[in-house]
Amino acid sequence: MSTGRKIFAAGTLVVVAAVLGVALYFARHGGAKEKTEQRASPAVPVSVAVAEQRNVPFRLAAIGNVEAFSTVAVKARVDGQIVAVNFRQGQEVGHGQVLFRIDARPFEAALKQAEANALRDAAARDQARSQERRYKELLEKKFISPEAYAQIATNAQTAEAVAAASRAALENARLSLAYCTIASPIDGYVGRALLQAGNLVKANDVNALVIINQVKPIYVSFAVPEQQLPAIRKYMTLGALPVAVTATGAEQPLAQGRLVFVDNAVDPATGTIRLRASFDNGSLALWPGQFVNVQLQLYDQANAILVPAGAVQTGPNGQYLYVVKPDSSVELRSVSVERTEGDLAVIKGVAAGERVVTAGALRLVPGTKVRIGGQAQQS
Repeated sequence: MSTGRKIFAAGTLVVVAAVLGVALYFARHGGAKEKTEQRASPAVPVSVAVAEQRNVPFRLAAIGNVEAFSTVAVKARVDGQIVAVNFRQGQEVGHGQVLFRIDARPFEAALKQAEANALRDAAARDQARSQERRYKELLEKKFISPEAYAQIATNAQTAEAVAAASRAALENARLSLAYCTIASPIDGYVGRALLQAGNLVKANDVNALVIINQVKPIYVSFAVPEQQLPAIRKYMTLGALPVAVTATGAEQPLAQGRLVFVDNAVDPATGTIRLRASFDNGSLALWPGQFVNVQLQLYDQANAILVPAGAVQTGPNGQYLYVVKPDSSVELRSVSVERTEGDLAVIKGVAAGERVVTAGALRLVPGTKVRIGGQAQQS
């Protein structure tokens, strides 16, 4: 081999040795660095809550509509002109309070005429009675024929009937005069007056003068699935079922009442049963036409396990959550949610006292180490 070839071969060997040495160095030190980074990987920050065991009311939730306890459409019972409107629109009125007055002068004149007719016919009746008594004495003495007495008796009976008709006409005139004053038949709140003073009204017209709603007490109607009907009927036999209503987006109840009515048939179109609850409504928190959230309480469920509803996730295999073990690692636990109570879920699959992850679950896999109380990523 020539000297040049020897030198080239020696150089090649040196380069190969250097490359292998560098590769070996990075393989050793790189792996060590990776292991060091794995060992130094920080724990995932999460927020946790402790599963709680306690008695929880079993409630049915629904959307309800507030209805007036009673509604009256006030109408005129005689024809005439309105001369006074004695309320403000939207005002609270009491039973017997005067709302409208109709011009009473024509009815006062009719009453006077009816009184006069009644007096005239009463006098004619008394005269016919007296004559009937005299003719009866004459008949007993056989001074007149039975046919003559029969005519006099018929006249007396006719006068009696005429007097009775006059008395009825008099009462009708008095009633018509009384109808000129229109009073509230219930306690409640009036709506907008549909006719003002000066307008002519007709008896029993199609349009009402004003609508009155009684709101103390008040009703809330709602519907629940027909599957709940057996339970509702069962617990109604044990006592009054409490009902609470809240406004949309609110947490505190507007009013507390009780279930008073279950409809006599299920609606075949919706598969629901109509219910109604009664509320005292002393604070006027409920108003007719209002929509509210309704919770009907059936019974208290004993020893229920509660966790925040946000801790429960849904995956391909169903519902689950992460439980923090004593060594600060997490375990994926399959659970079943029976129902929710506000922000809490009643579940099976978790024991009382176990810690469940409520925030930061997106970064977790089974076995991940966690740090409780850090800035967790919302799940």
